Amino acid sequence: MSNDTASQHTTSTSLSVGRRGFLGGGVGALLVFALDGSPVGSMAKALAASAPSGAAVTGWITVNTDNTVTIGFGGAEMGQGIMTGLAQAVAEELMVDWAQVRTQAAPASQSYITGGSYGVRGNFHSMRLAGAQAREMLLGAAAAQWSVPTASCTAAHGVVTNNVTAATLTYAQLASAAAGITPPSSPPLTDPSKFRIVGTTAKRTDLPGKVNGSAVFGIDVRIPGMVFAAIKNCPTIGGTLKVTPAVPTGALAVVPLGNAVAVVATNTWAAMNAAANMSVSWNTPANASQLTSSTILAQANTLMASGTPGFPLAEQVGDAPGAFAAATTKIDATYQLPYLAHVCMEVPNCTVSITGSTAEIWAPTQAPGWVVGTAAAITGLPAASITVHPTLLGGGLGRKIEQDYIAQAVKVAKAVGKPVQLVWSREEDFGHDQYRPMGLVRVRLGLDGSGTPTSYAARTVAPSPLFQRGWMGPSGNDNVEGATHLPYALPNRLVEYVRHPAAVPVGFWRSVGNSINTFAVESAIDEAALAIGADPLAFRQSLLVGDPRTLAVLNAAASMIGWATPPAAGVARGLAVSNGFGSIVALAIEVSQPVLGAIKVNRVACAVDCGLAVNPGQVEGQMQGGIIHGLTASLWGQTTFSSGRASSRNFSNTRMLKMSETPAITVQIIQSGMAFLGGVGEVAVPAVAPALANAYAKLTGTRVRTLPFFPGASMGG
Repeated sequence: MSNDTASQHTTSTSLSVGRRGFLGGGVGALLVFALDGSPVGSMAKALAASAPSGAAVTGWITVNTDNTVTIGFGGAEMGQGIMTGLAQAVAEELMVDWAQVRTQAAPASQSYITGGSYGVRGNFHSMRLAGAQAREMLLGAAAAQWSVPTASCTAAHGVVTNNVTAATLTYAQLASAAAGITPPSSPPLTDPSKFRIVGTTAKRTDLPGKVNGSAVFGIDVRIPGMVFAAIKNCPTIGGTLKVTPAVPTGALAVVPLGNAVAVVATNTWAAMNAAANMSVSWNTPANASQLTSSTILAQANTLMASGTPGFPLAEQVGDAPGAFAAATTKIDATYQLPYLAHVCMEVPNCTVSITGSTAEIWAPTQAPGWVVGTAAAITGLPAASITVHPTLLGGGLGRKIEQDYIAQAVKVAKAVGKPVQLVWSREEDFGHDQYRPMGLVRVRLGLDGSGTPTSYAARTVAPSPLFQRGWMGPSGNDNVEGATHLPYALPNRLVEYVRHPAAVPVGFWRSVGNSINTFAVESAIDEAALAIGADPLAFRQSLLVGDPRTLAVLNAAASMIGWATPPAAGVARGLAVSNGFGSIVALAIEVSQPVLGAIKVNRVACAVDCGLAVNPGQVEGQMQGGIIHGLTASLWGQTTFSSGRASSRNFSNTRMLKMSETPAITVQIIQSGMAFLGGVGEVAVPAVAPALANAYAKLTGTRVRTLPFFPGASMGG
């Protein structure tokens, strides 16, 4: 490890401005904060406190006495690297070297929800602007000290130089004076052709602490006088606590929580053991028997046939039903996907300390602002009296935007009157998730006599995370991403969503609706190609003549896998494309079958166009991680239900891809420009399942339309 890397330190954060912020509408709010030049703002105070004798130049940037700079970070760092990417944007314009950069979590009031792959693309331009503002303020302070025009000064490497006299002043010498200068509203920005840091694989600011053990995740938090709690949720969805159990021997307290009970002890292990062995009486809901996978699927089939779609329709162009009726070749296939647990490496946990007038919360969360609201509702305290300390997240994947574990920890701390760290066991985590919805998707493609598609219709039946949270009316549309606005030339289109009313709690799983619909659409595209005897690559190419970006990505993936050269005997390849989160990904997967009924994924070629790769190494890592995530989900991932109880309990029955099974994954990044800046955290996942199914169909002649490939969580070869 180099000295400059070892010297870097960081903590993590996140927060929210509401649902709109999660979808990217929070950029304007971030601008207000990023352009706040007041040195007395909450961010400035936090940064100054972390760097004694330093001076906060703006609300997001502090110059330290050693001439390093600390950059505020308002998102959740859960391994995806946005803390580093956004710091690169600031450092580029601030004219400092990367070795000078430190990062610091922003207060909850200046954070934003991290999700939807908006972390970098939603805030990159704002943070660039913040860096440029700070640079101009420092230049102005130097010019004033030398009594020269600002144009006579140059900033580089954290030093301002007088171009006339060659005199120099460091940022540290100028910071206090610069903080009193009004930030310019439109500072000049660096021409992208002259970027020094953006576009390079800068060393991540969060890795040194993770390597040397100093990084603080939620589960690492320790505060004086704290006790520890374990949760025991009602095993049946919708059930409630009937009677509060007696305090087990060796425990300190038992706290009733409506649909759960918490056991408090002097350490986590004691609390978990007591909770696991404690007998609890529950009230089981009368409709529990309906929350069974077979019943849920039967209802989905009924809704597929006769359910009322959301209004207005998710997409409607031309007359898809009429064109389908007149088509020469017809593909009419239904694809089925299961509920999926998030399986974050760090289980839900939260530490809370409540006094009579304040509350402090330490949590691995994607939405600190929501944590403030949750705590305020439970404690009755005003938001100003609640402090949230976002920690690093051991995985988020959408699960840690939720507030269930936060609310439980606040209630327990309030009940026992001591600081409490609540930690879920792995069994509670798997068995009480906010699952990726199950999905049933019917795709109809009609082709004319020349093999040209004339109609496309998709109908998705799935539960709605938006409706369950009250963010959508009963007749709205959800989970249509990956089915609407396809890159292909399809003249007549119809996309419908039918909400499934199952009471299984559902949430935002990595890539959300794209993970459901892309499997169906890209499988159906392949089925159409095979039905007319066309090469799947050539067939897609013919449909992408109007979308050169997607075509370039597809061609790159095909070239990487060697599509033009037939594979060896017993080997087959499959393709799939995914457009989502502002980026484009194409995957080419090569598989073989070592024994009957098994799959071996030999290699995966991935091409991605995210506009501008702010940190190419991180983009490559996210693509590889997303592909591994997608392979695990496609091959084995599922949670089934029996009378309202989840099947997933631990890794003993939740199969994961092993290192020895992981194929070689190559990634090619296509740069189409900063105007097309897209997200990368989720975009690699959706194309995995269809590319795998398409390769398997080519290899075996068997079309897999129901995921996972191996529902019994078998090795599958």
